[in-house]
Amino acid sequence: MSEPEDDRHAQFSIATDNRLSVREITDEVERTLPAGVSGTATVFVQHTTAGVTINEAEPRLLSDFEDALEDLVPNTGWNHDELDGNADSHVRSMLVGPSVTVPVSDGSLALGTWQSVLFVECDGPRTRTVQVYW
Repeated sequence: MSEPEDDRHAQFSIATDNRLSVREITDEVERTLPAGVSGTATVFVQHTTAGVTINEAEPRLLSDFEDALEDLVPNTGWNHDELDGNADSHVRSMLVGPSVTVPVSDGSLALGTWQSVLFVECDGPRTRTVQVYW
């Protein structure tokens, strides 16, 4: 994790191994938050082929979500593929979205019992940067 650029922002990197994968990042996000801070945190990825969402981090569900994205958005047959061959990655990330906002209480994410912050890689393997603002 890098040092905060200001008193309300931090970032960390994620290295992914597969073209499409979902990874829990709840602990990494929470480590960026200062002790005692309350309000909201926005988790944002500055990438057009990655996203972030909130859901349960159960491994079979994460695999099911990867399968669902592949079923919803085929790998080939897209106009944008004429440019760089990764239109499917762009479309998948548009479905997921680039950010989530989470309540924060006393330096901790106020997530529900089964909720986790999930990073969704759609065009890996890559090293990505996740921004956290509070």
